[in-house]
Amino acid sequence: MSNPIFVAVDTPYLDNAITLAKKVKGHVGGIKLGLEFFCANGHHGVHEVAKIGLPIFLDLKLHDIPNTVAKAMHAINILEPAVVTIHASGGRAMMEDAKAAAGKNTKVVGVTILTSLNDHDLGRIGMENNAGAQVERLADLAAESGLDGIVCSGQEVKAAHERWKNGYFVVPGIRPSGGKVGDQKRVVTPRQAMDYGASMLVIGRPITQAPDPDQAARDIDSTL
Repeated sequence: MSNPIFVAVDTPYLDNAITLAKKVKGHVGGIKLGLEFFCANGHHGVHEVAKIGLPIFLDLKLHDIPNTVAKAMHAINILEPAVVTIHASGGRAMMEDAKAAAGKNTKVVGVTILTSLNDHDLGRIGMENNAGAQVERLADLAAESGLDGIVCSGQEVKAAHERWKNGYFVVPGIRPSGGKVGDQKRVVTPRQAMDYGASMLVIGRPITQAPDPDQAARDIDSTL
């Protein structure tokens, strides 16, 4: 994947997703389709977006007992996604089974701590109120489980990369300098994320809600 930018197409509307993907095709490396899109459009929708010719990052964040996650992974193999997410907090057995069930050309990455959570939020749900420490713990577990990499914020990717030299690091919560943070709490700029060791930058609203999405993608790409 030469261009690390994957645009997050977070919409339930297939026509909108296709239109947006076509607009930015020349200046992004792939398309991220999440739960909102998949629940509305299923396999058909993914196939239609894939016709545009960009790699598909299927961000489903699978999290269940090992057998269920393995069967779900097997069910989406026909879509040939470049990357699929599962929750690293599902444990080693779940991650091992998910990777074993994935297609040979699909990277399976474990979501560590959502970028909408901060240390206070973690404490409220009974976890250690230190996002960095939790990301490192889950990164180690994901590596031991045979995953290809993890999803973490740009604030933690540097430490995770130092621990896992050949890991694949997906970084969401990306905001250009001066951009609106929105509901994200642990954000970095695209350039910072790349400097810290990111493999993929997941960028949504700064591109999708821009007056000219293609120009926005072009501008971000020029900073990398």
